[in-house]
Amino acid sequence: MNECTNELITVVSGLPRSGTSMLMQMLYATGYPCLTDGVRKADADNPRGYFEYEKVKRLRRDWAWLPEAEGKAVKIIAQLIPFLPPQFSYRVIFMERDINEVLASQRRMLQRQGSSGGNLSDTQLHGIFERQVREVKQGLDQRNIPTLNVAYPDTLQRPVEISEQIREFFGEDLAVCAMAAVVDPNLYRQRCGQSWLLKS
Repeated sequence: MNECTNELITVVSGLPRSGTSMLMQMLYATGYPCLTDGVRKADADNPRGYFEYEKVKRLRRDWAWLPEAEGKAVKIIAQLIPFLPPQFSYRVIFMERDINEVLASQRRMLQRQGSSGGNLSDTQLHGIFERQVREVKQGLDQRNIPTLNVAYPDTLQRPVEISEQIREFFGEDLAVCAMAAVVDPNLYRQRCGQSWLLKS
């Protein structure tokens, strides 16, 4: 088993289709090291790329790769956050997006791929996603893992302000203008309003 060096791992997380790829792109634009492999190519749903690392998908049963993420940012979906082993030090940027928008974006992506998706209805998935996000946030709080919650629509509408919040969270001299320049409001294609923010 690989030994950890206790160097901080920056986890970019959230539900699928919640803006995690955009957040990774923002960090990458500053020169911050990001753990990616380019296996999943850019497409119509993520025209600037997914910024993923394939080994992350094995986190439930295998975290031998995790030392590769030390000192870097890595994208890990919310559902895998409970499987982060305690031997490492983390900070998390958690992307928040209205679950109805997440579902609409997923549905559109599946349509492009010619897939019907699973057997669960949107209503069932909404309840599952809502519970998963709540449990993940509770787990992060219980583990005292520093977490910055970032709302997807806020990032698109106020990129400089959100980039400044990220810089402060990191406590490092990240290039705010470089982060903000990555944000493209035209990619905000499924909108449900912002009343959901009052519930979070």
